[in-house]
Amino acid sequence: MLKLGILLTAATVTILVVEFFRARRRAFPAHGWLGLAALASAEFLMFHGVEPAATYFNPVAWTAYILIADAATFAISGVSRLRDEPRGLLKMAALSIPLWLIFEAYNLRLANWAYAGLPQGHIERWIGYAWAFATITPGIFVTAWLIESFGWFEGDSRPIRIGPVAGNIFMGLGAALLIVPLAVPREKSAYLFGLVWLGFLFLLEPVNERLNLPSFKGDFARGYRGRLYSFLVAGWVCGWLWEFWNYWARAGWTYTFPIGQQWKIFQMPAPGYLAFPVYALECFAMYVTGAWILSRKYVAEKKYQE
Repeated sequence: MLKLGILLTAATVTILVVEFFRARRRAFPAHGWLGLAALASAEFLMFHGVEPAATYFNPVAWTAYILIADAATFAISGVSRLRDEPRGLLKMAALSIPLWLIFEAYNLRLANWAYAGLPQGHIERWIGYAWAFATITPGIFVTAWLIESFGWFEGDSRPIRIGPVAGNIFMGLGAALLIVPLAVPREKSAYLFGLVWLGFLFLLEPVNERLNLPSFKGDFARGYRGRLYSFLVAGWVCGWLWEFWNYWARAGWTYTFPIGQQWKIFQMPAPGYLAFPVYALECFAMYVTGAWILSRKYVAEKKYQE
């Protein structure tokens, strides 16, 4: 299964590279070259066991990847969040930490993953946690922006309007999906993390749409599907990269949920890869709501998401 994982990851990255060269309109900027150099250096140091690169490889790799993906988007579309709105991207990284801690809180009950090889010192360990968690939301967003810049999903579709009654049903369903895994006995809750990956999406999408914030529900109403498809693909891409880089990192995670453990690709049981595209949608919805809660107005990246 390891060879299958390497082949699928290589195929995914190859498609991205081929599409980049097809769609590129301008030179690859300096921060992208910096990201490539940082990623190559981190890989070399990690495989040779050189500290602290070997232990902190995951956050280093994802920081480098964010630089690369943002630079590639600029080379295609002329838009770089790092150049145009660096503070917005930093705010996104900061908000990514508490958003992911919500899932860590669920994991205390559901026990679906555990961390291994972490630094011994408390300060070093928490630096690693914070750095790694801060790359999650930006990693998904920059990948979605890159995918959208390829022009795969251009053009309008037939508008689909989802009324307020359906929105209320979605919110009720989302709340139920988030409560059930906490309400059932612990031995059963380990099987139900999939409900959590769906719950926040159903709960928050109608909320975001009613607050006139960016939402997939709002996109459907105006006949736009590009954002939805781009985030689904971004979840697929990020899922393979997360698991590929984690497999060799000295400090990383292992999965303990009781499904498909005999069919592991890298550390992840094969059925788990289906959750990454869905998580990307949920990540978008949670970020939009979280940014609004913090500011009471959606400012950070709105001009890039409309």
